[in-house]
Amino acid sequence: MKKAIGRSSGRPRGPVSSSLILALAAASGMASASAGSEAASEAAAGARAVQQARPQQAAPQALPAGKQTTLGLYVTAREAYAMWKAAPDQVKVLDVRTPEEFLFVGHPEMAWNVPLAAQTWAWDAEKGLFPMQPLPDFVARVQTIARPDDTLLVTCRSGERGARAVNALAQAGFKNAYNVTDGVEGDVLNAPGSVFHGQRMVNGWKNSGLPWTYKVDPARMVLPSGR
Repeated sequence: MKKAIGRSSGRPRGPVSSSLILALAAASGMASASAGSEAASEAAAGARAVQQARPQQAAPQALPAGKQTTLGLYVTAREAYAMWKAAPDQVKVLDVRTPEEFLFVGHPEMAWNVPLAAQTWAWDAEKGLFPMQPLPDFVARVQTIARPDDTLLVTCRSGERGARAVNALAQAGFKNAYNVTDGVEGDVLNAPGSVFHGQRMVNGWKNSGLPWTYKVDPARMVLPSGR
């Protein structure tokens, strides 16, 4: 009867020396240490990239009061994209507009939708608009996807809701929340006589030629419960 060739029981044929066991353990420890060191190096490199991509801050007086924040951290849409691109694993883009805006106006491809306020349908004749109602769980929802020391680039339509969102996050202990001062749609064009007068065509994410989309990933929409 022929014996099977090439089969193994998976057990060693003889006793394993203690020196071999120690050598294997040492090699495993060095591999773990090397992996940990590599991860730390990557994190440090990402932090340096974010630091290098940070623009010079605009003087507060150069911004409308409604776009200023308590943290004093500001970026344009172009600068925000450069910061995210430098370290996409360490920078989050938060779009605090309503889900309707996020869906139908379009949004930065990498953005998380965490609405700051909800649209209401009671006409305010004095202001000439349908006002928005702040959502009290805004900060709690951000805390499910970000930590206080994360770098957050907060965008809205044109910079004012972003400022309010940054101020709310600052009160909760977030230290690196930037307001994207021109938002997704940008500021209005002041050009009397032009067919585009009063339209949002001056700056902003979409007008700057940055990547945006209508496509949505529901997992990246952190909506209030019950909505």
